[in-house]
Amino acid sequence: MLDSEYRRRVAETIKNVEAGTDAEVVTVLAREADNYLYISTLWAAFLALLLAPLLRFLPWWLEYQQAFTLQWILFIVLAVVFRWRPLTMRLVPKKVKYWRASNLARREFLEQDLHSTKGRLGLLIFVSQAEHYVEILADRGLAEHITNENWQEIVENFIREIKRGKTGEAFIHCIEKCGELLQEAAPLTEIKNELPNHLVILG
Repeated sequence: MLDSEYRRRVAETIKNVEAGTDAEVVTVLAREADNYLYISTLWAAFLALLLAPLLRFLPWWLEYQQAFTLQWILFIVLAVVFRWRPLTMRLVPKKVKYWRASNLARREFLEQDLHSTKGRLGLLIFVSQAEHYVEILADRGLAEHITNENWQEIVENFIREIKRGKTGEAFIHCIEKCGELLQEAAPLTEIKNELPNHLVILG
């Protein structure tokens, strides 16, 4: 997550961008979109159940109760091991991670009141760090003038920077690039600041 210096720079960059546009920019950084404990638990249960067909190869004296106990032990051990965050994230399918992050982005769009800005000119830059997920959500007033392809190019550059561990610089570059589009699509006509400029941190 970003330190105080990068947070200050993000807020300053948003202020500079909004000085030339009627749009309102909000940035949200989440540590993760979900803890995915249900995924790790399901994997542990699945692998424990796979033990059953293998029991017939074990010594003939192994009783049913002992076999059942072995399955429970395996389940508990795997459930604990799979809760190690790097391993958990590898067990979660990419589609599930992106789906959860996308849902959180849309909730934050509403939570941050971006849907209620004057002229419907709200813009959310959302990042979920654990999923390496970035999404830019623009309200109706901006979507009429800026295509998804424009946003997607910025998102792809952002993701490349995050994977290199440069989340702070990536945030600032992203805001600046968005600012160029915003100042062209919705140039400043009145001085206002409807929403806070600071980076919103989740988790």
